[in-house]
Amino acid sequence: MLTTVLTILGIVAVVVAGSRAFLYAMHMFQLNSYRETVHLDWMRSHPRSFWSQTLVALLVIATLLSQANAWRIIAIVVLVGCFFLNRRAKHIKKPLVFTGRVQRMMVTTLVIAALLIGLAFVTPGRFTFPIILLVYVLSSVLPVLANLINRPVEAGIRRHYIHDAVKKLKEHPNLIVIGITGSYGKTSVKYMLTTLLKAKYNVLMTPESFNTPMGVVKTIREQLRSTHEIFVCEMGAYRKGEIKEICDIVNPRHGVITAVGEQHLETFKTIDTIRATKYELAEAVAGRGILFLNGDSPQIRQHLPTQERRVYGLSEGVDVRSLDISVSREGTQFSLTSQGKRYDKLQTSLIGEHNVVNLTGAIAVCDALGLTETQIRSQLRKVQGAPHRLQLTQSRGLTIVDDSYNSNPAGARAALATLKLFDDYKICITPGMVDLGSQQDALNEEFGREMADVCDRVILVGRRQTAAIAKGLTTAGYSDADVDIVESFTEAMARAQAAAAGRPAVLLLENDLPDNY
Repeated sequence: MLTTVLTILGIVAVVVAGSRAFLYAMHMFQLNSYRETVHLDWMRSHPRSFWSQTLVALLVIATLLSQANAWRIIAIVVLVGCFFLNRRAKHIKKPLVFTGRVQRMMVTTLVIAALLIGLAFVTPGRFTFPIILLVYVLSSVLPVLANLINRPVEAGIRRHYIHDAVKKLKEHPNLIVIGITGSYGKTSVKYMLTTLLKAKYNVLMTPESFNTPMGVVKTIREQLRSTHEIFVCEMGAYRKGEIKEICDIVNPRHGVITAVGEQHLETFKTIDTIRATKYELAEAVAGRGILFLNGDSPQIRQHLPTQERRVYGLSEGVDVRSLDISVSREGTQFSLTSQGKRYDKLQTSLIGEHNVVNLTGAIAVCDALGLTETQIRSQLRKVQGAPHRLQLTQSRGLTIVDDSYNSNPAGARAALATLKLFDDYKICITPGMVDLGSQQDALNEEFGREMADVCDRVILVGRRQTAAIAKGLTTAGYSDADVDIVESFTEAMARAQAAAAGRPAVLLLENDLPDNY
């Protein structure tokens, strides 16, 4: 009788505690873009997140070797404790989104769990309770297993949505599609170009960071209208072939490659693979339109494709060049030469040379599409930076340079250069840079050395992932007294407010890691 009661309680405990563990694992799997290998690598690098599964796995062995009810009671108590201790939602920035895909994976998971519990009751008695506990042990890998099982279904749904988007694009034969890709700068150029083009055209752009194949498909299916004349399509990638996949869907006429640099090295492995992937856009527009390339990016300058192109930037010898740059608190003024024309004293509220480079690329496209100088000047005053990409805001007496969306070596360098423009007390909050493969520690250490030359105070978020930055600061002779290491962004902001008290200060927010870090 007691064994039966404990078995029922065990099932309840497994379902309750397992549900919480499963939802956390599903959340992390979603943040890892449903990529099995990436998620499994993430699990190996975050063993503390799965301590409860390890503990229950030991109890599985204990209950298997001994039929004593004492072990069953211990297991139930441990599961109840796991439920209350595994509270991970305190600092969640982006909650789990219950998309159709997630809902289908949850149904598959329920079926797997039900089959395992059913199996427990048709096996010899000594195996019943251990198999029930096994459901909890597997809770963290069930999203991966469900995703593998659902792959044929998801592929069919994906093909249907892509076919629907392609069909809709064919209904707009005069639509001009402009693809934008690059290791960094693509989202900023997308926002800038869209704003400028609106002086003459009805423009649709992929919103926020909808730069994956299915994000692009979703934009087309839900937002494309017959009145749209231009579609500005941001194209992101984690591996070779993903830019080509998007190009095969949208068939871009023109393309912009903003940079080739060290980003997503965890999946790309080499800079050559990154360049080859970005240049899939060049191949797609060859013979159809113009390719616009950032000539200030060394990797691009050294590997210019042989096709109709316009190279832009600040360097001498490019086709579209900005010069005479001056920066103030009101923004940036610069001049620009393009195809024999010169635009003097262009004004933007954005700050920093990197923004001028991005604007130069956007203006190069506008010039090719027939916008007049008057239209460009007028729209330049309306251009705002992409959200959380060196966005200037004010809060409680602090001037904040918000560059929290993403961080890569070139972007971090540009952010520090922007911070250096200010005369105020300079503070930087950062959790460091990630997704840089084997070079991650070396690049973060270099970032620390570069911060030492600019910042009056550095606040590092997360002791483990910022160790290399702290080493770089120390190597550069930076005072330990001017470095704080905290475990949350909330605590970092409180330290920044305290450090800035009573004096003009500017705060750089460099990167904001997602919850899976």
